[in-house]
Amino acid sequence: MTGTRRVAIIGEANAYSGPALALEMARRGHDLVLGDASPGLVEEVTALGARAVDVTGTNHLLEAEGSQRLVDAALSEFGRIDGATTATGIIVTGRFLNSKVEDLHKVVKGCLEVPYHFLRAVTPVMAKQGSGQVLMQTSAAGGRPTPGAPLYSTARAAANMLVRNVAAEVAGAGVMVNAVGTNFMDFPGFLAANGVTDAESRAKVEAQVPMRKLGSIEEFASFCANFIDGSFTFTTGQFVAYAGGWV
Repeated sequence: MTGTRRVAIIGEANAYSGPALALEMARRGHDLVLGDASPGLVEEVTALGARAVDVTGTNHLLEAEGSQRLVDAALSEFGRIDGATTATGIIVTGRFLNSKVEDLHKVVKGCLEVPYHFLRAVTPVMAKQGSGQVLMQTSAAGGRPTPGAPLYSTARAAANMLVRNVAAEVAGAGVMVNAVGTNFMDFPGFLAANGVTDAESRAKVEAQVPMRKLGSIEEFASFCANFIDGSFTFTTGQFVAYAGGWV
């Protein structure tokens, strides 16, 4: 079933930037394929005029089948994919000298294999149709050495380089592939991981950010949408940090 509206895949529509990004893309006139949409999200985007398909059981895209099911749903329902994005990653912390190879395997699984599966599923379709935009959400930790998370930082850097390589390969087919990496986000998972429980502990974390504040998920969603909504078509192979000047 085809139409004139643009179609976007939101890979993890139940956590982090996913719900906010789905709403933003609906406001920008997109129909949506959502990976495990959070409760009520389909109804919210539908109220904004979007058609939406909720693909359940994608398991955080940890296996190739999850990404492929999103692509299959987009092609079955809409006949095309114009934009695609997903959050990725499993955080592994601790000093390198105390690490085990199992830690490396875990972080590679979440931070490198997931982007590989997503790109491998999405980009051939876009290349065949001659257009498309992909934004991989990685981490600002991939842009600099990160004490306390060396394996995580390394895997994120590898994902960013994967994006650059894929972008170079499909640029001639009219497909853009970019990456954005976050840190210091005002998000329950980040706050809990950094022991933010009150104004004092929040201030200590904010003091580590050059801009002296945490990033907003809603603002981040608006930022990401610019990379997949068709509003610009001359930027590819880039990694952009969204971390208040930390990178």
